[in-house]
Amino acid sequence: MITSLIWWVVVGLIAGWAAGKIMRGGGYGAGVDIILGIVGAVVGGWLLGAIGIHAGGLIGTIVVAIIGAIFLIWLTRLLKKA
Repeated sequence: MITSLIWWVVVGLIAGWAAGKIMRGGGYGAGVDIILGIVGAVVGGWLLGAIGIHAGGLIGTIVVAIIGAIFLIWLTRLLKKA
């Protein structure tokens, strides 16, 4: 259980950091990057699953989390402008 939690935090941190670099901006800080990465993994899994793409393994999980986190950053910036 603890190992799984640590795994999600590590993947979330990597994905949140990478998405922040890809999207360019001021960033949200390490804590929000982790949250964006973890939630991004869920959102990315749902988005890619909806179109029939399923990733596995460490690299696949990180890529899916990055895609989801990028989507979340884009969405939050879009809503912030409105």
